[in-house]
Amino acid sequence: MKNQFVSPIFKHICLGILLVVIILTSACRDDFETSPSFGELEFSTDTLFLDTVFSNTSSSTYQFKVYNRSNKDINIPSIGLGEKENSNYRLNVDGIPGKTFENIELLAKDSLFVFVEITADIDQLSNQALQFTYEDVIEFDSGTNQQEVRLITLIQDAVFLFPQRFDNGMTETLSLGLNEEGEEILIEGFFLDDEYLNFTNEKPYVIYGFAGVPSGKTLTVEAGARIHFHANSGIIIANGGSLQANGELSQDTELLENEIIFQGDRLEPGFSEIPGQWATIWLTQGSTNHIFNHTTIKNGTVGILMDSNDGTNNPTLQLKNTQIYNHTNVGLLARTGFVEAENTIFNNAGQAAVNLSLGGKYNFKHCTIANYWRNSFRQFPALLIENNLVTQEEVFVADLEEATFSNCIIYGSERIEVLLNALEEADFNYKFENCLIRFNDINNQYVDNALYDFENETIFSENVFNEAPDFLNTNENKLQIGLESAAINLGNLSTAQEVPLDIIETNRTSNPDAGAYQAIEFEEED
Repeated sequence: MKNQFVSPIFKHICLGILLVVIILTSACRDDFETSPSFGELEFSTDTLFLDTVFSNTSSSTYQFKVYNRSNKDINIPSIGLGEKENSNYRLNVDGIPGKTFENIELLAKDSLFVFVEITADIDQLSNQALQFTYEDVIEFDSGTNQQEVRLITLIQDAVFLFPQRFDNGMTETLSLGLNEEGEEILIEGFFLDDEYLNFTNEKPYVIYGFAGVPSGKTLTVEAGARIHFHANSGIIIANGGSLQANGELSQDTELLENEIIFQGDRLEPGFSEIPGQWATIWLTQGSTNHIFNHTTIKNGTVGILMDSNDGTNNPTLQLKNTQIYNHTNVGLLARTGFVEAENTIFNNAGQAAVNLSLGGKYNFKHCTIANYWRNSFRQFPALLIENNLVTQEEVFVADLEEATFSNCIIYGSERIEVLLNALEEADFNYKFENCLIRFNDINNQYVDNALYDFENETIFSENVFNEAPDFLNTNENKLQIGLESAAINLGNLSTAQEVPLDIIETNRTSNPDAGAYQAIEFEEED
C-alpha cells in the first residue's frame, strides 16, 4: 500500500519548485496587463490657477490628482505640456520631473499626483505689459482620447534690487561697524544708486539682501508703491540718511491703491498674513527725518528697528495713519528714539507690539497698540517701556525723557498688556491719559509698585481699564471699533483737535473715541 502522506521534506521541495516557477513566469512578462486610458481619466480640477509670481522668480509648487475610476489597470500613452519643451511650466508626474512623459501606468481605482511650477520672463512674453497672463495645458493622451488640464498664471513685472555677485563667488556686503573683538560686522547688501532713490507705483520693487540708503540721501516712496523683500532682507538707512514714505488715503479698501505696503515677496494668498518673511526696516543711529504716512508694514521679523535719534529738537521718526503688524519679534523697536505717532495701529507680534527701550522721547496720539499673537507663546505685553538695555556683558541706561499716550487703546489677549521697566540710574517719565488699557493684575503682582499707581493723576489720567474695545477682527488685523466699544467718547477733545481726522479721515472733533478709528456699526455677516 502506498503511503497516504507526503513526507514533510518532499512537501517543502515541491513548494520551493512551485515558487521558483511562479517567479520565473512573472519575470518573463514584459509588464502587468494594462488597458489604454481611452480618455476616461478624471481630475481633481480642470483648471489649475497658479498665483501671481514675479518675473524670473520661481513659483511655489502646485498640484492636482489624476484618477483612474475604472476596475482595470490602465496605461496613459503620453502626458505633456502643450508647448512641450518651450513651456515655462515644469512638471513632476508621480515623482518624475520633466515636461513630457510616456506610458504612465495607473492601477485600477488608484490616482497619481501631478506637480506644477513656473518661472517666466515677462520681457519674453510681452514687450510692454506690466502684467501678463500666461497659459498652457497639460495633455493626457492624444487624438480622440486626449484630455486636458489648463494652467493659468499671472506674471508680474517688477524692479529687482540685489547685491552684486563677484567672479570669486562672493556677494556684495554692507559694513555695520566693528564687534567687541574689533572684527568688521558685514551683511549682504548694497547701497541704492541715485536712480533708485525714488520708488514709484509703476512697478513693484523686490529687494534681495539689505538695500542701503547712503549718508545724506533720502529714499522717497510714492503713494501706491509696493515694496517686497526676499527672506532675511530689508532696508537700512545710514547715518544722515532718510526714508520718507508718502502714502495717501485709498478709496478702495480692498485694492488700497494709494497705500504704501512693505511686505514679503511671496504673492500667494496663503502667505499674505504669515510673519517672519523678511527682516526689518532699520533706521540706524544718526539717520534722520523719517516719515511714514498711510503705510502698511507687515509680515517681517521687526517692523521698524530704530537705533537712537538724530539729536535734534524734531522727531527722528513720524508715524501717521500707518499699520504695523504680523512680526515675529516686535512691531516697533525704538532704542533711545524720538518718535511721534498718530492714527497708527500695531498688532500681532511674537514679543511686544511696541518696545520703547533704553529711554528716549515718545508721543503717541490716537494710536491702537494691540497684540493678539496666536502663533506661539508670548511673554511680553503689547507695550513695553524701558529706560535700560541689558546685554550679556553690560547694563546700559538712558533717560526716558517722555512717553506720553493720549487717546490710545492698549489692549490684547493677555491680562497685562503694559509693562514698565525702570532702573533708578536714569529718568523715567511717562503718562497715560484718556486711554483704554488692559491691565488685569489678578495676582496683585504690581499692587505695591509705584510705577502702576493708577490713582496718581500725574501719570494716569481719565483712563478706562479692562473694558472691551470691541475690535472688528483681531486675527485679520481689522481693529476698527464697534458700537459696544469702551473706547467710545473716551478721547480728550483737545488732543482730538490736534488730530482731527481718524485713520480713514472720519472727523473726530466732537465726541472723540480713543484709538486710531472712530466707532462704526459693523455690517452683519451673511
